[in-house]
Amino acid sequence: MKDKSKIVTAVQKRILALETELSNLQETHKELRNKMVIKDLQINRLLNVTQAINNNVRIDELFRMYKEFLNWELGVQQIALFLPTSSEEGDKKWQYFGSDGVSDDSKPVILSEELAIFNDVTRLKKGLNPFFDPFDQVIPVKHKDDPIAYSFIGGMANDADVTGKIQLITTLTNVIAVAFENKRLFKRQLEQERLNHEMSLAGDMQQKLVPKKRLQMPYFEVSSIYKPHLGIGGDFFDCIRYYKNRYVFCVADVSGKGLAAALVMSNFQASLQILIRKATTVESFIHELNEAIVRITETEKYITFFIAEYDCDTRRLRYINAGHIPPVLVRKGKVELLKKGCTILGYMRKLPKLEIGETYLDEETLLMMFTDGITDIKNSNGTYFDDSILWDFAVAHADLPTTEFNHALMRQVEQFKGSEDYPDDITVLSCKFFPHGRA
Repeated sequence: MKDKSKIVTAVQKRILALETELSNLQETHKELRNKMVIKDLQINRLLNVTQAINNNVRIDELFRMYKEFLNWELGVQQIALFLPTSSEEGDKKWQYFGSDGVSDDSKPVILSEELAIFNDVTRLKKGLNPFFDPFDQVIPVKHKDDPIAYSFIGGMANDADVTGKIQLITTLTNVIAVAFENKRLFKRQLEQERLNHEMSLAGDMQQKLVPKKRLQMPYFEVSSIYKPHLGIGGDFFDCIRYYKNRYVFCVADVSGKGLAAALVMSNFQASLQILIRKATTVESFIHELNEAIVRITETEKYITFFIAEYDCDTRRLRYINAGHIPPVLVRKGKVELLKKGCTILGYMRKLPKLEIGETYLDEETLLMMFTDGITDIKNSNGTYFDDSILWDFAVAHADLPTTEFNHALMRQVEQFKGSEDYPDDITVLSCKFFPHGRA
């Protein structure tokens, strides 16, 4: 009977142990099921964020989803996110996104250097920076050792799954950072395409304002080369009938390059066309033109300018060089540099000194005017296509018609520079005078 009682007691103990074990298994199963539910919710949240990115939602909406995920699914109370952006100078800056868990008083003024000290997940110490104080940890997210985001978090429960939560935050932050970067690059691409289109239109318009490349008259012929470096440029040239049998030939170069220089040049061209037709002398014209440029640029830009006036009846050539590279006059195989004039235009409100250059043309003469874009050309050895090369070329080819002269010049330039790029706008205005008429 005792043996039977012992057996019953043993069975009862075994049943109790099994019931306890079953209860533990049920709790474990419940816990695992809860974790699975949480994981499913987290995965669904991640899918929602991914879908939102695919739907091209705004970055502030993405941050709202990011904040809700960290709040509701991970128990994070304080959240701040820094994503990269670029300044106009090209330096990396950081765009700040805060949350309801951060007071307005703690909105940061943080420099890149202050964020750069965080290379790994770091527990923050109080007093390091006033902005850092509400947070417990900073999670830097990197791509090939280059930081693409910094996530500041605070108020997260210190449970056994902290490491997993940080990994999840890192993954989600990475997704948000990549989405933000893609948006930024796409926006920049659209802006660049729009700028390219506008530059193309501006270039077409500027080309229409450029005079015809060749002009033939009984007493002279003119041919030009015009190659703006960026599609539009700050170079200018023209040949204008000034009064009866008097003509002016001019070249100009605005300081700087690109759109700003082109805008100044367009205003300069308009002023020149108006003033030259009402001027009585080239001297008064230069003074009025300088005043007009000062009004346009407020001395922020300057223009080098050369103008020559030729009287077909008297065969007199008068000129003013306003700080421009001296044009080359070739006659009887010799080079004369036309240097007389004044300072650059637009730099001073009043020109302090003005000297008129003057010469008479009795024989066939070549006048070559150009901008510094051609003398700034260099080859792979670093040698420049300098003045002496240009002068030698002018003497050797002075007998050619101006169109052939310019073609030969560009062939020599291309051969000289090889695969090197053009550094600036290039303008050449070649004039050939026949004082006694064409033969």
